Amino acid sequence: MDNQGKAQFAKLLHHRAGLLAKGEAVAPPIVSATTYHLPEVEGASHVYGRMSMPTWDAVEAQLGILEDAPCVAFPSGMAAISAALMAMLTDRKKLIIPSDGYYVTRVFSSEYLAAYGVEVIEVATADMETVDVSGGAVVFLETPSNPGLECCDIALIAGRVRAAGGLLIVDNTTMTPLLQRPLDLGADMVVAADTKAPGGHSDILFGHVATRDAELEVRVRQWRKLSGAVPGAFEAWLLHRGIETLEVRLERMCASAQVIAERLAAHPRVTNLRFPGLPSDPSYAIACRQMAGFGFLIGFELASAEAAEAFLTACPFITQTTSFGGTHTAGERRARWGDPVAEGFIRLSVGVEPVEPLWQAIEAALGV
Repeated sequence: MDNQGKAQFAKLLHHRAGLLAKGEAVAPPIVSATTYHLPEVEGASHVYGRMSMPTWDAVEAQLGILEDAPCVAFPSGMAAISAALMAMLTDRKKLIIPSDGYYVTRVFSSEYLAAYGVEVIEVATADMETVDVSGGAVVFLETPSNPGLECCDIALIAGRVRAAGGLLIVDNTTMTPLLQRPLDLGADMVVAADTKAPGGHSDILFGHVATRDAELEVRVRQWRKLSGAVPGAFEAWLLHRGIETLEVRLERMCASAQVIAERLAAHPRVTNLRFPGLPSDPSYAIACRQMAGFGFLIGFELASAEAAEAFLTACPFITQTTSFGGTHTAGERRARWGDPVAEGFIRLSVGVEPVEPLWQAIEAALGV
């Protein structure tokens, strides 16, 4: 993380201090009320639980500091993604999405948005910089892509999209705003699954949308209110707590991932390793330009599905799960979900374990 990010995080940790009355709790309370005292509506801070809650306010303020933009909270990353797309695809009917990105975004676009007349075009992340964006298209990026960890130049694409009268959404789940800042690079909107590293403990679903465009923010908030895609107060409180340790967790996770990626790259059983922090990686130059760190995700291949499954089963310090960004190192064979990857491809999410015991366990499992 760069110095700007560290300064923002210090501000985040203390942003409530100036608002506290004597004797008031430093941690925000969990307010799960759905109804509020309303002798009159005008001037009321909260009206009804589907519209706003005090605990949402607290976590949206945190996220707003990280993004340096207004944020709207949602009950999952996909709720945030669908809200962003519905807010943008009103008079726009052309959507460009990554063919190698998160598969649920692709399914939602092809099975639901297309049914309402949206032209959905799937393009590989590596080709996003040159794709035809004419006609005021909405362009949706994942960089690094999930699970292949391919990167593309956000600033370059943002300039092309803006010149063509379009709008750009960036899914920043893999990086978080501490490691990559798409809004600063020209994106109109950021979406993220805070279920991952911001929550960090594999115990909540949460997401957010961030934008500096006031009109788009209003539309996203309206979508949340009308669709009912609202987060719970307890989940918001857990995310608020998780975010307070995000910087220190990311520092360990990213440093460990760098060590493990370098060692995996030299292992004879490992092929086609992807990690944007390696000078040999095709995305290294882009990552150096637009990231403040290289993340905690590593992609690599073993010889077969059987070899990948044997490795995951043999390693005691890899939790076999389908998410990432938690305190526990996690891995899975992504082809089982239908991602366009090799049968032996593994997505490894490095956790906060001490790196040497973790590597020893990985190395031993590779020998099975």
